[in-house]
Amino acid sequence: MRAAFIALCLVIMFFHLLPLETMPRRWAAPDLLVALCFAWALRRPDYVPALSVAGVMLLADLMFQRPPGLWAALVVMAVHWLKSRERRQRETTFVLEWFTVAGCLISITLIYRVVLLILMVPSGPPFLILMQLAMTILFYPLVVILSHLTLGVRRSAPGEVDRLGHSL
Repeated sequence: MRAAFIALCLVIMFFHLLPLETMPRRWAAPDLLVALCFAWALRRPDYVPALSVAGVMLLADLMFQRPPGLWAALVVMAVHWLKSRERRQRETTFVLEWFTVAGCLISITLIYRVVLLILMVPSGPPFLILMQLAMTILFYPLVVILSHLTLGVRRSAPGEVDRLGHSL
């Protein structure tokens, strides 16, 4: 499943880079890579090791022409924080999980924009930034549902063990 995670991220990047429109868009698409990282980190943390997330997000920074490493570092820190909360999230409802992910997304987006502002790096219009944030939050349930239905990525049950007998 670790290889499936990397392959799925590469497919998302491939379709994001396809030149399907010749005119600039007036709307911002959701950041499906971050939504996928967060969903898998909360569902099955062992499927998304930190090095895989860092490598995928650094490659995305380079491919999407963002400042290299900044967004990747913030996503890795957020995924690590979400992984540490995974056991507590098992007993909560999906709505609370969604709010947790939304808060995490808002936090790393604000930190990212503040750092870009301090370093005087030009960024997109605030409306598009807020639209991408809102779209990512709105698409998170769809990412979770598709991950569950197509790849079987689900929360581990309390007391569930892996094939070696270690607690999940």
